[in-house]
Parts: sequence; C-alpha cells; structure tokens
Amino acid sequence: MVTHMGTLNYGVGTEPIHIEDRALAHLKIVIATKLRRNESFTLSWKHPEGDAPGRSTIWVHPSIPLRFTFDDPEPPEINVKWIEELMHSANSTGGILLVDEVLDVPAESVSV
Repeated sequence: MVTHMGTLNYGVGTEPIHIEDRALAHLKIVIATKLRRNESFTLSWKHPEGDAPGRSTIWVHPSIPLRFTFDDPEPPEINVKWIEELMHSANSTGGILLVDEVLDVPAESVSV
C-alpha cells in the first residue's frame, strides 16, 4: 500500500506541515467544522518519519490562512469513528490531538 503525504500550509511564510493524506482528510473535516463555528483551538501532532523527531502544536484561528494539499487525487473513504474521536479531542481543553485511526474491530476478533 502506497502512503501519500499531504501538506497543511498554515499562515504566511511557514514551512508546510506533512501529514499522511488519509489523516489530513479527516483532520480537514474537523478543522473546517471548528472554523465554521468561528472557534480557535490548538492542533498537536507527532512528527512523521523523515522529519525531525518530536511533536508540534499550532494555534488555529479563523483569520489565519490555511490550505490543505493532498498527494492522492482521489478522496479517501471517511471513517466516522475517527472523525468522532478527533472532534472529541477538538472540544477538549487540550485541542485537537492527531491520533491514529480508530478502526472497528469485530467482536469475534477481540482477544482477551
């Protein structure tokens, strides 16, 4: 499976933020929802492989220019559970934390 890396450009003259396309597509929905409500918040993520190790946080405000660029020309199928998890973090005092995708695990597959 090929991993497509998208970019989030935030503000003028800042370096692009590299985020895997699928994660960026889900993040875009959550960020757009918050900004439509005219809400400011923080966005935190772990740096992807190939970038300097660590994590970053930005303050997202409706007046700051924002652009999402995707490597893959086709939009991914949206995982509603992942959106819900991201929205839950978006509404917390810590802001959006880009977490790994939440997958549905069939009950018979769960090991105890």
